[in-house]
Amino acid sequence: MASSHPLQIGHRTVRVSNLDKVFYPASGFTKGEVIDYYIRIAPVLLKQIKDRALTLKRYPDGVEGGFFYEKQCPSHAPEWIRTTPVKKSDGSTIRYCLLNDLPSLVWAVNLANLEFHPFLHRTRARTRPTMLMFDLDPGPPADIVDCARVALRLRGLFAALELECCVKTSGSKGMQLAVPLNTPVTYRRTKAFAHAVARTMAARFPGQIVPEMKKSLREGKVLIDWSQNDDAKTTVCAYSLRAREAPTVSTPLRWEEVEPVAESGDAGAIRFTAEQAIARVEGLGDLWAPVASLKQALPRITEISRRA
Repeated sequence: MASSHPLQIGHRTVRVSNLDKVFYPASGFTKGEVIDYYIRIAPVLLKQIKDRALTLKRYPDGVEGGFFYEKQCPSHAPEWIRTTPVKKSDGSTIRYCLLNDLPSLVWAVNLANLEFHPFLHRTRARTRPTMLMFDLDPGPPADIVDCARVALRLRGLFAALELECCVKTSGSKGMQLAVPLNTPVTYRRTKAFAHAVARTMAARFPGQIVPEMKKSLREGKVLIDWSQNDDAKTTVCAYSLRAREAPTVSTPLRWEEVEPVAESGDAGAIRFTAEQAIARVEGLGDLWAPVASLKQALPRITEISRRA
């Protein structure tokens, strides 16, 4: 039977268990250390997931064991865990968890949830994405260095469109780029705009970029996955751990860090583990903060080809 311990967080008591269980065998990183990481990173992480329905990705036996995605908030959740209804295409409803505070976050992590995948909209405005999101996925032998080069090209396009953008590692093999909006817009517009961006960039750099999922087209190129801009899709959030060999983190970057990687080819310079991610927040602040707060209007699609 699992050993369980009460953890007092504010006015809530959260029971945590199996703290010594190793979740990342290659480094010996335990479940207790996973919980500790999320408690320490919570001040910035919670800004990204507040009022967003979340898909949980649970690893009961650690990263080398099996995993499962959980959309429906578990029936055994404490009564103080908030949920939000999301309608499926077949008309049924799923009640997703909302993790708006530290006790809720710790409760979810104690379920062996290592990764957090929120929607691009908040629950109070379910048809309004707050950002454009691009997943940069390298097709071997392309790698994260190639993603860095593509990210810089995208930044150039968005600068021409007078839009600021933020970049982060995926914590896995690629990168993600977000364009904060936080203004009235629909998924229909953002998805069409993102698709046009991907097509335009692929036409300009056909040897480097591909805009479609088809694997036969992706070898040695970077997929600009524009399809994330959909009301049914979720994306791993900034500061989430990833279930890799080491406890790597989806880490926001400064553009001044991306440029030398693109030039030198040193992929290790932008690979960060849990402790390093915390140290970066302590030293650099929350580099992903503009994604939650910066207000920018989405240009017309015709502006993409005109300014590219």
